[in-house]
Amino acid sequence: MSSSQPVYKRVLLKVSGEALMGSQGFGIDVAVADRIAADIAEAVRMGVEVGLVVGGGNIFRGVAVASKGGDRVTGDHMGMLATVINALALATSLRKLDIETVVLSAIAMPEICESFSQRRTLHHMAQGRVVIFAGGTGNPFFTTDSAGALRAAEIGAEAIFKGTQVDGIYSADPKKDPTATRFDTLTHSEVLEKGLAVMDVAAVALARENSIPIIVFSIHEKGGFGEILTGGGRKTIVTDI
Repeated sequence: MSSSQPVYKRVLLKVSGEALMGSQGFGIDVAVADRIAADIAEAVRMGVEVGLVVGGGNIFRGVAVASKGGDRVTGDHMGMLATVINALALATSLRKLDIETVVLSAIAMPEICESFSQRRTLHHMAQGRVVIFAGGTGNPFFTTDSAGALRAAEIGAEAIFKGTQVDGIYSADPKKDPTATRFDTLTHSEVLEKGLAVMDVAAVALARENSIPIIVFSIHEKGGFGEILTGGGRKTIVTDI
């Protein structure tokens, strides 16, 4: 059951880098970036303030370097740069739709985008702009999921929307295990206790600490983001309330 009025006023959307690949094996499918941007634009036009954290796995994964004996810190820095590329791509897609968008990076690169600060972020959001957070947390050993939870807490988001490849949290990977069951609701503690790999432990713990619900849905469902924002759609809600 959904109404046309959004349930949330300010949200943090976490999109994985892999989501931007579409059916490609690597990189950015512009058509997919445009479709995700269209869903965000719909939310903005409903009056929802949107912060966006994007991963970098479609271009580079820091852990891949470490697993082959390379330096983890350098690998993570390379991964952070990948997230900046994705942030710029999504910003381009949003601007094509006349949505005012700003990219704020946790790593200073003033020729390319602004640097992140909470004060600057809140100013842009108050002006109705979509803010895309690039560069993860700016620290190695932390994932972009953790960056999503951190930024959500910093902006006072009412929920973290995690756009994934499936339409919620399952007991196992439904693409590999046809007997996997889907959860409608869970608590943060249950996600941690059951070892459900929807977000990493640090991200879920940070969301729990700040009483921020996590809503898991399929990023590939056109219009799905808007539908869930108004109380409908298929999703799993993680909340302790």
